[in-house]
Amino acid sequence: MLFIGLTGSIATGKSTVSSILASPPHSLPIIDADIFARKVVEPGTSGYNAIVKYFGPTTPDLLVPVSDSMPVDGVDGKGRPLNRPALGRRVFGSSEERKKDRNVLNGIVHPAVRKEVYKAILRNYLSGAWAVVLDVPLLFESGWDRLSGVVMVVAVKDPEVQMQRLMARDPHLTREDAQNRVLSQTDVRLKAKRCEARGKGRGVVIWNDGSKEELRANVDAALADIRRSSPPWWNWMCLLCPPLGVAAGAWVYWQNIRTNKRWREMELEEKAKL
Repeated sequence: MLFIGLTGSIATGKSTVSSILASPPHSLPIIDADIFARKVVEPGTSGYNAIVKYFGPTTPDLLVPVSDSMPVDGVDGKGRPLNRPALGRRVFGSSEERKKDRNVLNGIVHPAVRKEVYKAILRNYLSGAWAVVLDVPLLFESGWDRLSGVVMVVAVKDPEVQMQRLMARDPHLTREDAQNRVLSQTDVRLKAKRCEARGKGRGVVIWNDGSKEELRANVDAALADIRRSSPPWWNWMCLLCPPLGVAAGAWVYWQNIRTNKRWREMELEEKAKL
């Protein structure tokens, strides 16, 4: 089974590309880390309890306000849901304090999400899917690129396009809030460069500065190339012969380890020139 690692940055169109891949004629199963990230912090979960314990004392509005429809202990008695805008203000930004809080939050959420992703991968493998899309915003940062036969980055060339789309999508954000959210993530143009460094057939950049029609055409063309390089019959062979599947997976992992090593060396060389 081919793993297609899908990533991007906030407001670059990753979710739109995910929807295109999930729809006919592609109809690929999507493992969406964002959905799992919300699931693992629902009231009553260990993730929710850890977040409330750490952020609650210093974030008075961490939980949604009490109202006629929202009791003090939540609708099911497990607690009120997290107030995501308030939590976002605690973790998004470039200051050392914000980075520390963001690392704490990631340390709570990421292990739980990883467990859910592994279970979803197993379900899709057993169902015989020829490919599965790992929709992960922090694909490189969390190491999921090491398992991906192909990495697809959805990017925009103009940072202002990203800002305008974000504020249009989330009208409650001020320009400063939007900028903090963009700056809290790795620059998407750097992600695109890293994706291209994987080489032809293993890294695909989808530029999304144009219309939705142009975006769909770019995605369709990219997936056609991926199908040619990793046809469904090969993935059926890996499914029917598990040792072959394990060997193929190990080969992909080893290649990606080498690619990441070269990328780190390139980064060090670039820093040395400064």
